[in-house]
Amino acid sequence: ELREKKKGDDELSPVEIRKACADYANQFVDIQRKQFKRLGVFGSWKSPYLTMNPAYEATVLRVFADMVEKGYVYRGKKPVYWSIPCRTALAEAEVEYHDHVSPSIFVKFAVLNPPDALKNASAVIWTTTPWTLPANLAIAVHPDFDYGVFDVKGEKVLIAAPLWEKSAPQFGGDPAARPLKIFKGRDLEKLKTMHPFCERESPIVLADYVTSESGTGLVHTAPGHGVEDYHTGLKEKLEIYSPIDDDGRFVDDGKIPRELAGKAILEKNGRSEANDAVLDLLKKKNAVLGDIRPFSHSYPFCWRSKTPVIFRAMEQWFVGIDHDGYRKKMLACVDQVQWIPDWGKNRIVGFLEGRPDWCISRQRTWGVPIPAFAGDHGDFELDASIIRKFADLAEKHGAGIWFEKSAEELAKVLGLSSKGAVRKSADTLDVWMESGSSHAAVLKRDASLRFPADLYLEGSDQHRGWFQTSLATSVATSGGAPFKCVLTHGFIVDLDGRKISKSGSYEKPKDSGVFVNKCGADILRLWVSSQNYTNDIPLSEEILSHVGETYRKFRNTCRILLGNLAGFDPARDAVAPQKLTPIDRYILSRLQEIAESVADAYEKYEFYRVYHTLNAFCTVELSSLYIDILKDRMYTFAPGVPERRSAQTVMCEALKSLALWIAPILPFTAEEVWDEFQRLTSQKLGSVHLQDFPRARRELRDLKLEEQVEALKKWRDVAALELENARRDKKIGKSLEARLVLKGDRVAEIEQLGWDQALLEEFFIVSGLSLSRNGAGAERAAVVEPAEGQKCPRCWRVTLTIGINSKHPQICERCATMVGLLQA
Repeated sequence: ELREKKKGDDELSPVEIRKACADYANQFVDIQRKQFKRLGVFGSWKSPYLTMNPAYEATVLRVFADMVEKGYVYRGKKPVYWSIPCRTALAEAEVEYHDHVSPSIFVKFAVLNPPDALKNASAVIWTTTPWTLPANLAIAVHPDFDYGVFDVKGEKVLIAAPLWEKSAPQFGGDPAARPLKIFKGRDLEKLKTMHPFCERESPIVLADYVTSESGTGLVHTAPGHGVEDYHTGLKEKLEIYSPIDDDGRFVDDGKIPRELAGKAILEKNGRSEANDAVLDLLKKKNAVLGDIRPFSHSYPFCWRSKTPVIFRAMEQWFVGIDHDGYRKKMLACVDQVQWIPDWGKNRIVGFLEGRPDWCISRQRTWGVPIPAFAGDHGDFELDASIIRKFADLAEKHGAGIWFEKSAEELAKVLGLSSKGAVRKSADTLDVWMESGSSHAAVLKRDASLRFPADLYLEGSDQHRGWFQTSLATSVATSGGAPFKCVLTHGFIVDLDGRKISKSGSYEKPKDSGVFVNKCGADILRLWVSSQNYTNDIPLSEEILSHVGETYRKFRNTCRILLGNLAGFDPARDAVAPQKLTPIDRYILSRLQEIAESVADAYEKYEFYRVYHTLNAFCTVELSSLYIDILKDRMYTFAPGVPERRSAQTVMCEALKSLALWIAPILPFTAEEVWDEFQRLTSQKLGSVHLQDFPRARRELRDLKLEEQVEALKKWRDVAALELENARRDKKIGKSLEARLVLKGDRVAEIEQLGWDQALLEEFFIVSGLSLSRNGAGAERAAVVEPAEGQKCPRCWRVTLTIGINSKHPQICERCATMVGLLQA
């Protein structure tokens, strides 16, 4: 946007850029705040913590000052990831890997002053980054490998013997050829070769990282363009050389051919000027062995510009990961943290064990400045006391004051003693230093919060990012981890497994709120809770439609329970547990087991267990069993009858528990249900989100009754099959038109219950029921017969009692009693 607004060649000042960045950020803060609210996320929306707030910036600076004071921060020249379009160094976490096609070449380095076997021979390296060749200062070999002198069409070449057969076909060599001479790698040390197009020598050096998996076993070494190369350069006292400027172009420094000067490394239309120019030079010098071939491989890209990054040596500020046992301290803290899932621990340990020093300086205008000063010709230096003074200044005026004031003005304000001219650093801190300091800027500055955090929650990519940098800053400044538990989730993917994210290639719906607008926030939340988030999570409208069906089950279950609570006052009408009917006591007992399972699942952050547990409870035990059984009682009994009050007591408990259990997942639906519950029962309890979470009452658990009902449910399954067959054969219509005979070897299971006839008929939803021990050898069997009598138009049961009550001659005796109670 700023480029579009620029007029002519006028450069925007840092102050103008920072103002535009702040406006842009605030715009999205407002957008995201609205989206979070729409999704039902709780937060301090009126006072969010923002990394650009002066108080937050000041805390980042104080964390930085502590690390400087303890000796963790140093300045050095070493290779870092460099984004050419962004003109800045990058952290490892700001790099993503994509498939990329590069030119693959074998390059000849003529051997100088060789032994007879290597006379007129060339050491051959393989590379896919020709542009790094101007910075070549050595060739690395493995001390223990065998290196052979081979003949390739009359030319003698030096290549690792184990790689000859694999590499030879790529440049026209005979894979079956035998070496003219064999050397151990250590015997080649200090042998000199001539750079193919620069006027300098490239010595052969030893390095254990050389592999026999690909290439030639002789590794092109440019200390200014690779981490391993850099360490080799330090060991061999080579220059950390990188003839590249901030724009990714070769500089004319007199050390490389002048025709390379100004050539750009970054590709345009699939071509790199720098690569092409180097390849042309190599061809002119007859330094290419074989043909140039395309090579597809995984390559680092800048996560913002989506362009390939380069390794480039330059002066930067670093945090020494091994200073004062720093790495070991972080690894020790990892052991004290709970990692969900368990493999998260191994992941962060792997990253910590292998990570290089942390490059914390960036060449950006936006961000927290690094308050470093230098004399007119000296190096930049850091002083913890100066950084803390600047933090106080930033807390009052914002860190942008660094860019608003001159170096002299800042030096004076900060009390920096300087005899001559002074320069201020133009670098800013890595954004991971900002986010990694959130434990200090948020937890330690808010009296309502506590340190360490109970939970850090983010995606699995943050083991390289936020989790790691938060751990690093906290260990350095507080001596411990900033979190007790770290939860990691996978990525949202489409049905083809492609990542859906802000930086992914997935084509998002034109309406960014399509899922929320079409499904509602609660269905989106229910879908998330249904997934095992430790894996990648597929998303599509079809998947959401299936989750929508589950949501409607929850909603309909709550609706039915609410519909049966009218006129029920828990304080006045609740029935004591011991006086409940057996089926009511059974559901009350089951509620306690569900309460334990749901609480355990929430405490372990296993939301999919909450989803599946409640879905099964609502679908099987409430809808298909309990609510189905109670229809007769709830629709036909008078309000004050003990059996109806018994059912309402348990329905009330079930509804309250269900509303509270779903509240973290379905906040809008739960609040709606809770409001209606309060209206129906004349209670004033406040928001569902301000209630105590339901806990299991073990004294209400009746395992014997549960076991009995489980056995009875098996009889119900047998009966249901026979009732369906009778309906199909037109013997009966609804089940209430049936008389059921249960028989078999296990009929004693029902006899031992001690339930009266009415309770059993209610459980099986029939108008007559009898038991028979004559089961013809079957464990459980059922016979369906048409019930005797007439169908009551009020309760639909078939009975012989219609007309017994003269006041109500058209209905059964039970209904007449209930009507009498209603009229009383």
